Amino acid sequence: MNLFDDVETLKGVGSKTAEILSKCGIRTVRDFFYNLPRDYESYERPISIAEIRPGKVVVKGKISEISTRRARKRNLSITEGVVSDKTGSIKVVWFNQSYRVRQFAPDKEYYFTGNYELKNGRYSLISPSAALVSDIDTKSGLNPIYVAHGALKSRDFKRLVGNLRDKFALIPDLLPTVEPGKRKKSLFSVHFPSSPESVEEARRYLAYEELFELILAAKLNKRENEKLKAEPITFRLETVKEFLGSLPFELTGAQKKAAWEIFQDMEKETPMNRLLQGDVGSGKTMVAALAAYSATLSGCQVALLAPTAILAAQHYENLKTLLEPFKITVALLTGATRDKVNLKENIKNGKINLVIGTHALLTDDTEFSRLSLVIIDEQHRFGVEQRQKLALKSPQGLAPHLLAMTATPIPRSLQLTVFGDLDVSILNQLPRGRQPIKTTILPEIEMKERLYPKISEVVIRRNQVYWVCKAIDDNSRAETVSVKTRAAKLKQIFPKQRIEFLHGRMKQAEKDDIMKRFSGGKIDILVSTTVVEVGVDVPNACLMVIENAESYGLAQIHQLRGRVGRGSVASFCYLLTSGEMQPSRRLRELEKSSDGFHLAEVDLKLRGPGEIYGALQHGALDLRIASLSDTKLIHRVQVDVERFLQDPNNMLKYTELMQGITKYQQLTTLN
Repeated sequence: MNLFDDVETLKGVGSKTAEILSKCGIRTVRDFFYNLPRDYESYERPISIAEIRPGKVVVKGKISEISTRRARKRNLSITEGVVSDKTGSIKVVWFNQSYRVRQFAPDKEYYFTGNYELKNGRYSLISPSAALVSDIDTKSGLNPIYVAHGALKSRDFKRLVGNLRDKFALIPDLLPTVEPGKRKKSLFSVHFPSSPESVEEARRYLAYEELFELILAAKLNKRENEKLKAEPITFRLETVKEFLGSLPFELTGAQKKAAWEIFQDMEKETPMNRLLQGDVGSGKTMVAALAAYSATLSGCQVALLAPTAILAAQHYENLKTLLEPFKITVALLTGATRDKVNLKENIKNGKINLVIGTHALLTDDTEFSRLSLVIIDEQHRFGVEQRQKLALKSPQGLAPHLLAMTATPIPRSLQLTVFGDLDVSILNQLPRGRQPIKTTILPEIEMKERLYPKISEVVIRRNQVYWVCKAIDDNSRAETVSVKTRAAKLKQIFPKQRIEFLHGRMKQAEKDDIMKRFSGGKIDILVSTTVVEVGVDVPNACLMVIENAESYGLAQIHQLRGRVGRGSVASFCYLLTSGEMQPSRRLRELEKSSDGFHLAEVDLKLRGPGEIYGALQHGALDLRIASLSDTKLIHRVQVDVERFLQDPNNMLKYTELMQGITKYQQLTTLN
């Protein structure tokens, strides 16, 4: 057997099991080693049933009288049983887990871990995990818990990896370490823990490995970028001052600093590779306009890529107003553009200085005369291949300067790792006139008394409302209201108001039409899914309602909230919650703060990098163990990566490492 043998060669894995494993990324023997436990349960000190008290408990006993019944209301199955030891018995209950009936042998002892609480008038052990006592290492008392997939439960993954216990010796070292065999030892300790301390030590080393790969990929990308040649774009101070003097407002200090960093980058012969990040409404488009203006002064062409036609059209209108008085020709290219042939001919012969568009910019027949600057708005909406395709349109073998923009503030630790190949400019100030947004957590049962009067007040003033729902269609299993149903209910409550709904399954032309009418003030209340998260600027909208707020990530709610507060009137955001649970920390943080950079750091600590990174770029960061909030470990890895790169032979020596970082290079590159 070798590490890259198919999983079907393993004992206990047939074709159906192999299919399930493949869906969760386990296709080879090696993949099993890296399917790490999500958590551990400790059975060192179970309590007797006579000692049991409400709260999280671990008991050891046998189970009897187990059966399943259907609940009269809702689509719910209830499995109940009795757990007993020498001191007494307790009731145990599982919901929608009918397989539990077949799980237990009446003559065997099990550990049960769960919450002992009052439910429907009696105390029960609610939805506990269960482990056969004979399966637990008595020395450590720790039981690894794996993520279930389909029909495969945690115990199935534990059994399958147990069959590979003697194969861990095949695992090679990935990195130059002071201790040979550190990788195989760490992976073994994670799956077969001898103590909590051994698990912690192993996880710390594996986190080091993950960060090493990620940071090395970013460093290599930066090296590759520095080998490319770009057309230097001369900075003309007096002309830029003249342009700034024509504006009806003054730039913020953050905008001036970011613009200066961009001007300096574009004067170099190596292509700029800069990320402009700013909170919603911080003025990124104005900075992009300055960059475009400076480039066109040198006779260069600029392309701005936007994720949607309506956002491209908004950029077109704004930039045309700013730049055409200075004899700069601006064009819009989307799927709906008429006379594309003539427009593309003018782009090719250089008559168009700045072209703004969607994916239509990427087609093979869209050619440029002298493309020297590419600006990508909401860069996470475009994959690596799409960005590369636009970059390759620069003629004479030169690479264009690249300015990527994102409205999702990125924590410092994420900048140092995922975006280590980028220079970053930050807009952390809002332009004058921006209204603060008052955020309120509101239980749904208080909508009638507190929310509906606020909506009436807003629409009477001829301002507008966003109402965000989770679902497109009604679902009897979920306690969420769809956009269609919510819009219908609001029409009954506000019969004189113009109310429409919007969701992602609509045709693009229909979505664009609705957003155009909302932007034009022809819709009072827009009920929508999160498709409005990145949308047009509607200064007249001053109230945002987010239903089922607990089901969204902190960063996403902050983005949605940023749709309001863009005009001159006070703005409000209501986070609706259901049930009797206290609001989560992330909702309380949103109620307290509107600082996107502070919230991004909180989000990283609460939810890990997946949420933030997932909102930044296509592709999965997929860190299994490492925490990007561990700045000490990140610093240590950065030092070690620099040392590794000083020896060119390391690239050839550590072949598995170099193969492994390919995916990270594809994820982090913006070229």
